[in-house]
Amino acid sequence: MAIARALISVYDKTGVAEFARELASMGIEIVSTGGTAKLLRDTGIPVRDVAELTGWPEMLGGRVKTLHPKVHGGILFRRHNAEDKRETEQHSIEPIDLVVVNLYPFSATAAKPEVSAGELIENIDIGGPAMVRSAAKNFQSVGVVTDPANYSDIVSELRQKRELSLATRLNLARKAFARTARYDGEIATQLERLAADGDVSIGRLEILPHRIHVTLERRETMRYGENPHQAAALYISAGRAISGFAAARQLQGKELSYNNLVDLDSAWALAMEFQRPAAAIIKHNNPCGAAEQESLRDAYVKALACDPVSAFGGVIAFNRVMDAATAEELAKLFVECVAAPGYEEAALAKLAGKKNVRLLEMPRDEAIVELELKRIAGGVLVQEPDRHKLKESDLKVATERAPTTDEIRALMFAWTVCKHVKSNAIVFARYGETVGIGAGQMSRIDSVKIAERKAEEAGLSLKGSVMASDAFFPFPDSVEAAGKAGATAIIQPGGSVRDADSIAAANKLGMAMVFTGVRHFRH
Repeated sequence: MAIARALISVYDKTGVAEFARELASMGIEIVSTGGTAKLLRDTGIPVRDVAELTGWPEMLGGRVKTLHPKVHGGILFRRHNAEDKRETEQHSIEPIDLVVVNLYPFSATAAKPEVSAGELIENIDIGGPAMVRSAAKNFQSVGVVTDPANYSDIVSELRQKRELSLATRLNLARKAFARTARYDGEIATQLERLAADGDVSIGRLEILPHRIHVTLERRETMRYGENPHQAAALYISAGRAISGFAAARQLQGKELSYNNLVDLDSAWALAMEFQRPAAAIIKHNNPCGAAEQESLRDAYVKALACDPVSAFGGVIAFNRVMDAATAEELAKLFVECVAAPGYEEAALAKLAGKKNVRLLEMPRDEAIVELELKRIAGGVLVQEPDRHKLKESDLKVATERAPTTDEIRALMFAWTVCKHVKSNAIVFARYGETVGIGAGQMSRIDSVKIAERKAEEAGLSLKGSVMASDAFFPFPDSVEAAGKAGATAIIQPGGSVRDADSIAAANKLGMAMVFTGVRHFRH
């Protein structure tokens, strides 16, 4: 079915003049509104006003332009339905074969710091979504374009056939309904900011709004999920700039797996906590070594030394561009994946021989931090991410002895790493390097024992180290074990009914202990 008439009404005018010129050159009549019509005329493209088509002017400050039977009748009528054809002829309704519409920038408006309630409301598009939905519903006869990225493909197909295939129209309809669904979800969420107390006022959106509308688009299909019998794919938030691992550039190596991405995300989050050059090694979603030093190479070497056995086959993240010296050390170990903000050419050359190692260049822009969602039977748990940053001024000394300056530096480092270890979490460290990590145990003392054993296996001494615990000690046994192992200071949240027992144990051993008042459970 050839396209004879196109209605174009867009807020985002990127490429629309060039697109309309192509349509007009094929003899397609252009019908348009307001600013779009003016733009097209100014570039020499013949345009017919919607007001001429409907016989009614734009009304109510532009709120009513296309909400008219001659617009929606022209879009919605079924071309092969005899009764529809009779009625459109009776009422002089002309067919509209292509609808090109994008919507008012509601989300961008809502994100403005000083947006008013009136501005927010006026940026709720009505006519646009109505036309999009009409055209998408009638995809068997009408094409609908909501994204400027589709303009060139539409022109190419029209040049070849003078019509759009049914498959193309169906794909465009799917995209259109996804767009209006997302748009309505954004509006429903943002309206929770409004209060109606005699007049409408606007406030801040709650961290956990009453309704959460999540729209995801499949970005990449994985070979499988956590296990080969599970299907999996990477999805991204629709309508937002691509960020994080979805925007990473893979420079070499095999296809990324589901587990690779889970581990990479943990490694990247830990590495980016540090200001100095840092390396984080992750295995089965737990750190097996982390360090920050004056050079990236030294950070990697120190991180690896913590648990070189577990690091085999792990994933590693760096917070600096990888240099040749670091790459040379890295090439000695079998690793699955590496993430870094960039790679020097010499570094890439040294890793080129390890063709199966997946090298990812991370985007420079910070990834968008969204609410965390976890599916359970019958519902979804939602929480804000753990963004807490501990300051030295937050520390409360609980023991008779206060930690030394060196101990405080080591404690702050250990606490940062501990935040990224699965509970129950124990981290032994010196300033800038982990020396023993115990993760994911049902009993905290077991985590202490595992961390001790890991240090012993790696040939590392815990004498003079410090220990971090992600939550309070229910009993003094962990404190006693840490002191016996050689730790001199402890950082923990505090808050146990038996805090006094742990403090007494530390005092007896001459240890310093500080409370943070914050815990970092990670399940």
